[in-house]
Amino acid sequence: METQVQDQNIFLIGFMGAGKSTIARELARIHGMRLIEMDEQIEAQEGMPISKIFETRGEAYFRQLETDLLEGLSPEDHTVVSCGGGVPMRACNVEAMRKSGRIVYLSAQPETIYERVRHTHTRPLLEGNMNVAYIAGLLEERLPKYLEAADLTVRTDGRSAEEICGEIMASERQ
Repeated sequence: METQVQDQNIFLIGFMGAGKSTIARELARIHGMRLIEMDEQIEAQEGMPISKIFETRGEAYFRQLETDLLEGLSPEDHTVVSCGGGVPMRACNVEAMRKSGRIVYLSAQPETIYERVRHTHTRPLLEGNMNVAYIAGLLEERLPKYLEAADLTVRTDGRSAEEICGEIMASERQ
């Protein structure tokens, strides 16, 4: 019997602004899955925003918190996880995700990402670099890791959450 999406965890990876949070909420709602927003969970656990964690404890500390969170999940958790954009950069994170579910890369063009994030100030890596060229460069650096980690790649540019969730579900049935 094939494993269906609701029988395993789903990890949504991709660049900030690609739609991970939106799609995670929709998948959780449709399939009655538990939802984990990694950034929100880490902020609650640490009692401070991500930007403050970066500022006071450093990026390495934050990246370890992400790893600890992933390693605590098991395949039976029936969870959809909206991962931080840098999560797949660490091989141990990809390994932890593979052990307990499927990895779906949500892709978007740099222009789309810019339009989605340009009015936010909650993304430490973009503060002072909020432009399409910087986003394109960082995305280009990360793209090989995103593609290597992904079991499935889904484009989000100009598509509804329902369409994207439908594509993810259709891939599970093949």
